[in-house]
Amino acid sequence: MASERWVFGYGSLMWRPGFPFAERRGAILHGRRRAFCIYSVHHRGTYERPGLVLGLAPGGATRGAAYRVSEADWAEVYAYLLEREQPTETYIEARRFLKLDDGRRVEALVFLSDVGHPQWAGALTLERQAELIAGATGLSGRNVDYLRDLVAHLREMGVRDVGMERLLDLVEEL
Repeated sequence: MASERWVFGYGSLMWRPGFPFAERRGAILHGRRRAFCIYSVHHRGTYERPGLVLGLAPGGATRGAAYRVSEADWAEVYAYLLEREQPTETYIEARRFLKLDDGRRVEALVFLSDVGHPQWAGALTLERQAELIAGATGLSGRNVDYLRDLVAHLREMGVRDVGMERLLDLVEEL
């Protein structure tokens, strides 16, 4: 259906979308990978003590959740997503094709990492990521809880992300 509206979640939108949706499906986005590559000065850290949040960095593929939103709900959902995902405008709003777990191919709203933004952290070592995540707290809570929720949700989806699990181990050691 040409008027369908889809949203792709690869982080907290997977387990806490916060908006009404008509359908939820597992999905894969090719060409971007999930990474702790954005300094968080709002949701999971502060300007004085930044944390890290996920972004869609160039390369690879990401398994996440796709949500179909009804046309009647779209304006409200879109406004909510802009407020939630763009408090410091660290993402580039884009439309990309996803492959759903039932084989369909749909176009979805995605928030890609802006590699030119001052909060772009880039490719940090796991040790540096762990240091930043271990001690940071923002308006949405402790940074480590965000990482724990991610790892738990990926496991529930049957996705084993060894890198994220190793990062969680390092954070918990600190």
